[in-house]
Amino acid sequence: MKQIISILGATGSIGDSTLDLVRRHPNQYEVFALSGNTQWQKLLQLCIEFQPRYVVVMDGDVALQLEQGLQAASVTTEVLVGQEGLCAVAAATEVTVVMAAIVGAAGLLSAMAAAKAGKTILLANKETLVVAGALFMDTVRENGARVLPVDSEHNAVYQVLPEALTQQGQAITQSLEDFGIQGIILTASGGPFWQRDIASMSNITPQEAVKHPNWSMGQKISVDSASMMNKGLELIEARWLFNAKPHQLSAVIHPQSVIHSMVRYQDGSVLAQLGTPDMRTPIAQCMGLGQRIESGVKPLDFMTVGQLTFAEPDLNRFPCLRLAMAALSSGGDAPCVLNAANEIAVAAFLQQKISFTDIAQVVERVLEQMDISISGDVDALLMKDAWARRVAQEILSTV
Repeated sequence: MKQIISILGATGSIGDSTLDLVRRHPNQYEVFALSGNTQWQKLLQLCIEFQPRYVVVMDGDVALQLEQGLQAASVTTEVLVGQEGLCAVAAATEVTVVMAAIVGAAGLLSAMAAAKAGKTILLANKETLVVAGALFMDTVRENGARVLPVDSEHNAVYQVLPEALTQQGQAITQSLEDFGIQGIILTASGGPFWQRDIASMSNITPQEAVKHPNWSMGQKISVDSASMMNKGLELIEARWLFNAKPHQLSAVIHPQSVIHSMVRYQDGSVLAQLGTPDMRTPIAQCMGLGQRIESGVKPLDFMTVGQLTFAEPDLNRFPCLRLAMAALSSGGDAPCVLNAANEIAVAAFLQQKISFTDIAQVVERVLEQMDISISGDVDALLMKDAWARRVAQEILSTV
């Protein structure tokens, strides 16, 4: 049966890879909706190619430009605006699969809408689980939705867990120990700075930080990888995806990015998923819905790889990872606050308003001001998110 897909975040790197797979398998997938932010020319070309029923942007002026372009190209795609539009195309009756690839907390509401509508969600937006992990997974379970992890690390774990545990994306409620699992190890490339002199870290420029050695990603996630905040967010994401306890989760630096993650079993076995660093592999694994489909990824050449090496993350070099691990252990609203403060700090770094090492300092100062209350619903979490962003902005004015 052909899958009808809404691709949220279609103009980013995950969107590019997803659409490449749609092109490769036109008889299996039909694009219902696309979304983007400011790249209306790219969205226009995608609408001309894929003829979706809807396209969603966040700004009225961008929507007007896109509408004019669609009209000139005689394309009937309807333009929707804002979060309401995103939620509508995520929950539409016709849609069977939602690629949730919007960067940051901005992707939370549409992912929740897809979960409430019982969709199969290909989750590339880790912030959904960082900000609202318990609420999101409860919503998935209560509405019969399915979640398939797109992040290469979580997809790797998913592939080597017992099938009886994953059940094709159903929310995991059983204990990992009941399936003989001791722990989950997420691998990290270490980014471009894992061997750099710590004394020079404050001199890192945005241009240096966005040059990831192995992966092609957007600016924000590239900076998070350079600071290893991304790995910390992924540990929090894994806690909810796999119903893991904090002590069952760890990270190891693996510069080659060939082993994408590992699961340690109680009998001494360690199962790993390996592959060429290319996001089309985990996306294809998700889009196949249990079937392996051709992805266009080059086969892994072990003779070229040569060596696989590993190192323990240095928490003095990467204080963002330390903060994320602390938030994981604390639970409650700490991950939500951590994420919001980090988004503000990274944006300021990319604008050259603060140094690379200031990112962690801003995040830590916001966390120190957080109250210990726990938000019980999405609205309360969004209020906590807004609070953290406001405090982070206030702190930026003093840095």
